[in-house]
Amino acid sequence: MLSNPGFAIRGVFLSSIVVILLTTFITTNATFATSAGSSASANAELGTSPETESQVECQVSQAYPQKILRWCNLITRYAIKHDLPPDLIAALIWQESGGSPAAYSRSGAVGLMQVMPRDGIATKFKCPNGPCFAKRPTMDELRDPEFNIQFGTRMLAGLFKRKGSLREALHAYGPMDGGYYYADKVLAIYEGYGN
Repeated sequence: MLSNPGFAIRGVFLSSIVVILLTTFITTNATFATSAGSSASANAELGTSPETESQVECQVSQAYPQKILRWCNLITRYAIKHDLPPDLIAALIWQESGGSPAAYSRSGAVGLMQVMPRDGIATKFKCPNGPCFAKRPTMDELRDPEFNIQFGTRMLAGLFKRKGSLREALHAYGPMDGGYYYADKVLAIYEGYGN
């Protein structure tokens, strides 16, 4: 039996207050985290980032040529955003354009990551439901290095999610008639320079 029931009641009262305070603290922090996550999700949906390019630390191997490293911060930012290795994006850019934002292929692909636009020569490519690249950006948009890296990286990430492997994603990203030659070449650059 308790010798002092008033002491026991005060102990229960204090324990209840501690539980209430902890519950309030946890709920407030969870709400804050959800709010912060929603804000980050909204930024991601809009393609914006709270970080500026200068705040992103380069994560591309310094073994790449300067023509690639000059895009290091953009490569790193969008590779991380889309859960891809920065060195893989650097390898793709090295293969596609040699680091030149003005690169333009015979098939009509534009910019650093050689993305097919909706205009120019690319309008000649027809698919069963109409022009193959009708939903793509314009050539002018793709000439902007940041836009090109952002769009190309997002496109590769989508292919990776659908295909399940980097080799298959690169196979789908590359020329339609190249077999796995393109994918294997990009992966060899990735292994040689970055990995």
